[in-house]
Amino acid sequence: MTVDLRSDTVTKPTPGMLEAMWGAKVGDDVFGEDETVNALEEKAAKLFGMEAGLFCPSGTMTNQVAIKCFTQPLDELIADQASHVYRYEGGGIAFNSAVSTRLLNGDRGRITAEMIAPEINAENVHYPRTSLVVLENTVNKGGGSCYKLDDIKPIAALCKQKGLKLHLDGARIFNALANTGDGAADYGKYFDGISVCLSKGLGAPVGSVLLADKETIKYARRVRKVLGGGMRQAGFLAAAGIYALDHHVERLKIDHAHAQILADALNGQSWVSYVMPADTNIVLFDTVAPAIEVLQKLLSKGIRANSTDTHRIRFVTHLDVHPRQVEYIVEVLGQEF
Repeated sequence: MTVDLRSDTVTKPTPGMLEAMWGAKVGDDVFGEDETVNALEEKAAKLFGMEAGLFCPSGTMTNQVAIKCFTQPLDELIADQASHVYRYEGGGIAFNSAVSTRLLNGDRGRITAEMIAPEINAENVHYPRTSLVVLENTVNKGGGSCYKLDDIKPIAALCKQKGLKLHLDGARIFNALANTGDGAADYGKYFDGISVCLSKGLGAPVGSVLLADKETIKYARRVRKVLGGGMRQAGFLAAAGIYALDHHVERLKIDHAHAQILADALNGQSWVSYVMPADTNIVLFDTVAPAIEVLQKLLSKGIRANSTDTHRIRFVTHLDVHPRQVEYIVEVLGQEF
């Protein structure tokens, strides 16, 4: 048996999704004529209580477009040191926006208003102008840790008071909502921008949607074009995103249950020194032996995974990981590594 736990980005379109893609009505999206793209953007914006949306090829692009929209060169943004925008987007904050980054050390990637407030620069020619706060939900390097809306509200209030923009990297936002029970529509009250990824747990092959007010999205469309993200008959991809929103959101709880089973199986194993709480669909754990050695042994059993540090391994559950595979993984984890 083989099972791929490297990421929830490895999912394949389901038969229903493929059928939806095949039947999509398309046009030239750069001309604004792809009705399926338009429908996806409108659907996502309405879902999160935002005015408008912009379909992009990736979450990295939606995040980078948002940062460009919400900052000016010589500004500074605030984010956790584990954040995807800082660690895994190729230095795009500096390259695309000429903005510096103030990093905080939060709780598994989650920062608070109390942490942010003293890091907002005073108006002084010696300092970059603080203009943006970026949150990530769920936090990849935090083992899928979640912000609740009650955590976000004081941050949003601080940003409003200080005149800062607030952006959400919602790479796994629906996993967070499945965990917290918060409503998606409430998010639009607190964020200036939201990136909604469709190609992770939701199972779409490509794409993220940037949500904001109409004026921001108008400028974001220009930035997307400059970055090479203007697609043509993109409705075939957008149709997958619509199908994912309609059919794959509720089932995320299954992935969470599978992740918890794996975390429970890892706890108490002699070759495992630490297991991070599995709040959603990501399991991070530390190994006694170097991670590369454990990964090789797992691979010999047909289990693919990734390391995030010299002694840390990440498992990610998703819609292509089935109950029988989870049972098999648990059997393997009970062996000596």
